[in-house]
Amino acid sequence: MPKRKKRWKVSPANRELQIELGRELNILPLTAQLLVNRGLVDSGRASSFLRPDLSGLYDPFLMKDMDRAVERILKALTNRESVAVYGDYDVDGTTSAALMYLFFKEIGVEVTPYIPDRQSEGYGLNPEAIKKLAASGVKLIITVDCGSSNGAEIELASTLGMDVVVTDHHEISGEAPNAAAVLNPKRKGCPFPFKGLAGVGVAFNLVMALRSRLREAGWFKSGAPNLKRYLDLVSIGTVADLVPLMDENRILVSYGIRELENTERPGLKALIETAGLRGRPDADSIAYQIAPRINAAGRVASASTALRLLITEDAAEAASLAGELDRENGARQRMEAETLEEALSMLDGHTDRGIVLFSDKWHPGVIGIVASRLVDRFSKPSVLIALDNGIGKGSARGIRSFDMLEGLKSCSALLDRFGGHKAAAGLTVSIGNLAGFRDEFIRYTNTTLTDEDMTPEINLDAVVTLDEVNTRLIAEIGSLAPFGQSNREPILCLPDAQIVGTEVVGNRHLRLKVKHGTCSRSAIGFGLAGLHPMRGEGYSVAFSPYIDEWQGSRSLRLRVKDVVHGSVKFLT
Repeated sequence: MPKRKKRWKVSPANRELQIELGRELNILPLTAQLLVNRGLVDSGRASSFLRPDLSGLYDPFLMKDMDRAVERILKALTNRESVAVYGDYDVDGTTSAALMYLFFKEIGVEVTPYIPDRQSEGYGLNPEAIKKLAASGVKLIITVDCGSSNGAEIELASTLGMDVVVTDHHEISGEAPNAAAVLNPKRKGCPFPFKGLAGVGVAFNLVMALRSRLREAGWFKSGAPNLKRYLDLVSIGTVADLVPLMDENRILVSYGIRELENTERPGLKALIETAGLRGRPDADSIAYQIAPRINAAGRVASASTALRLLITEDAAEAASLAGELDRENGARQRMEAETLEEALSMLDGHTDRGIVLFSDKWHPGVIGIVASRLVDRFSKPSVLIALDNGIGKGSARGIRSFDMLEGLKSCSALLDRFGGHKAAAGLTVSIGNLAGFRDEFIRYTNTTLTDEDMTPEINLDAVVTLDEVNTRLIAEIGSLAPFGQSNREPILCLPDAQIVGTEVVGNRHLRLKVKHGTCSRSAIGFGLAGLHPMRGEGYSVAFSPYIDEWQGSRSLRLRVKDVVHGSVKFLT
């Protein structure tokens, strides 16, 4: 089953706004167009975007139930009640738990952190954990990155004499649970202006509100905690959870990356060293080097290892834990590669518009990653299910034109449970319903998706000449970072370019020499070795420019996303 060719879609140029924003902000017209493409069409919003500032954070008390949450926590502190922080096993949940634990520790309050085991306990609150915490004397549970869908478990906690404060960011179907407080910007009736926070962003807002009230109460005798120092953790959890890097998230991550660069946390310093990071971290290094190592613990071992790394104050322990996470990440990568190979072998001759695969050999911690790989390769909604003791635990990943949650709803009678959102979801299915679920999901995709729906797109920001791509432009593009969800790295297009030559490097990648007009540049296309060989005129090149630094020298190069021969019919 071959990869699908991509459609190239270009944002229409707005010359009037280019000139106006360029003059008001003293930026290149092309940079102004990049801002327009992101919906920033007035100079005030554009200027705030280019210069994110902590003063732009919203008042945390705008979040529904924030007063109730703070009041209940202050009661626990006053009465010296035992408090537990209950997280999730992914990066967002682990950094959220670390944030809350470290903040309470800084203000002199010991709390019990609890991260459930992915395989034996699953996501969210579970009855056995609730009972265990009650038996240990806990009177207040603060959830981070979970809890919105745990109404029954919260009722159980209440019967056992415990209150629950929920901090979460996942969709709430129906009414919010009957907790002491439910902090979730997606909650119905919540006036908090930005709905795209990660779980760690919601937890950080609670910490901001708590510090404010504690300061008013005269709690701090030698100065209140500097919350900016916690933004290294916030940036990691936010980037890893693939939430939009816009609005408040942009501010948190921008400052968090600066904190990460100079972090004094032994665990993060050890993790950065183990990952081999050089220079200033950015969103990419978080997403591809730091976060996967933290995530590996929750995927293939125990997330408690990652939490210990984030909260330790001992450099030797940090080095040991970072090494352990690195080894687990290596195991995760090998497991992922084996699962992908097996999945691809199952797809020989596959012609349906959706993919459902299952095996009792697969680890549930890697099937979500592999499902994403299949989506990238084939542009089809993909569901992978790991079987164990008659139960299948599945991870589902969608494409831009398909609502995965709606697809699962169409098969809901065959599923034990499911949840998630348009792009990604999880499910549980009994082995007796497995074949029926597969057939029904495939039927749904075959009847709802067209060839056009499944054709992947490359979204281009502008058509340019190569002489427009200079160091000033790259510096101004850098001011749009950090890049991620809803703020991707700009992609430009060279029409009618000449490919001087190509060379395969590292088996999978393509080195190119591109000429356009009188200007020529070296370029690299990661994963594009299949396009070799190319030579001649009349090529269209989609790329992002960057500065390559090597042994003290700096050169402008192109990171190629796609190349086609002949002119491209752009979609707008």
